[in-house]
Amino acid sequence: MSKLLLVRITCPSRRVAEDIADAALEARLAACANLEGPVTSSYRWKGVIEQSFEFILWLKAPEANWAKIDAMVQRLHPYDVPAIVAMPLTHVSSAYEAWALENTES
Repeated sequence: MSKLLLVRITCPSRRVAEDIADAALEARLAACANLEGPVTSSYRWKGVIEQSFEFILWLKAPEANWAKIDAMVQRLHPYDVPAIVAMPLTHVSSAYEAWALENTES
């Protein structure tokens, strides 16, 4: 099993996603960031079903950096409850994992 996570964060705008990506890379919390969207999101907020366009930010990061990434996103994200989830990467090429770990600090 790899020591890496794939962290998924939904963001209200491209600018917010880019700012979080830049902060994660500059702090060496993540080795790589990808941005997708816009996507349509449907969710319940304060008892009402909402729909909005969002952008999905993906970070590849060491599992050891999860708490720091979560804290950083909570600080930078404009949502009261940002969606920050992570999946362990069970299969990663050894060269990619070595590159990712070389380019981050845990």
